Amino acid sequence: MTQRTLFVVKLGGALLDDASALAATIKSVCDLHITHPGSVVVVHGGASAVDRHLARLNMPTQKREGIRLTPSDQMIEISAVLNGRVNCTIVAGLIARGSRAVGLSLADGFTASAEKTTRYSFDPGCVGEIVGGDPKLLHMLLENGFLPVISSVAVDCDGELLNVNADDAASAVARIVGATRLVFLTDVPGVLDGSGQLVPNLTISLASKLIDDGVIHGGMIPKVRSAIDSADAIGIPVVIAGWAEPDILTRIADGEPIGSTLSPPIKPSFPALHARTATRSAEEFAQASEDRIR
Repeated sequence: MTQRTLFVVKLGGALLDDASALAATIKSVCDLHITHPGSVVVVHGGASAVDRHLARLNMPTQKREGIRLTPSDQMIEISAVLNGRVNCTIVAGLIARGSRAVGLSLADGFTASAEKTTRYSFDPGCVGEIVGGDPKLLHMLLENGFLPVISSVAVDCDGELLNVNADDAASAVARIVGATRLVFLTDVPGVLDGSGQLVPNLTISLASKLIDDGVIHGGMIPKVRSAIDSADAIGIPVVIAGWAEPDILTRIADGEPIGSTLSPPIKPSFPALHARTATRSAEEFAQASEDRIR
């Protein structure tokens, strides 16, 4: 039996700052949804919009290793931007083109359960790490022809809002829903080498070396690390490409080589983190919440 194609598409937050690029990308998402109905999930961030909102409130923005440091007093504001303005803008654009888009957060329907991350050598604040999830809501929506649009805001078992790096969120959603292809759309053509040239084909070892050598830096680090995690854990190809390419998603779906493709290993490994991600169910997450209330 042939496995159904299922795309998880991550949209970079800077896309919202370019009206023409956003319109073209929304058209590309809609076209993919038309040719592959019930097979597209969108995950988005919104860093630029968050930065501007925090600046208006005189709240400082700090990033380290490509991750936003998130004090607890900023989290409600970040949630307001990502779940509100950014999510609604994308959903509205998709609906205007006839797609049955539905706006969600990571927390809705226990799609993704999270806790404060401990993966960094520093304390990033209210930054979440996905530790489990339930694909039931997403599968129900997909099977009925809807197009889920998911913000990168999660909730832990205490009900605390958490900011999840959008690249990590897309990788987690791909694992939870059982995607066959993960696509990161960004403001550069793909992964570039030390000379600024596109690297069309990546292996996990080459991608890791480019990070270690400092060739991949800044916000591209979490993107490539998320790509490595997805390729390694669920054995799917991950494409990192620029949204400026016309009709990019249908061309990727047709197998056209665009951007940088990170290929999975022949025999995917399952590190402890991923095994935990796969096994912590929504029921366990809900039970943990109830236990804390008692």
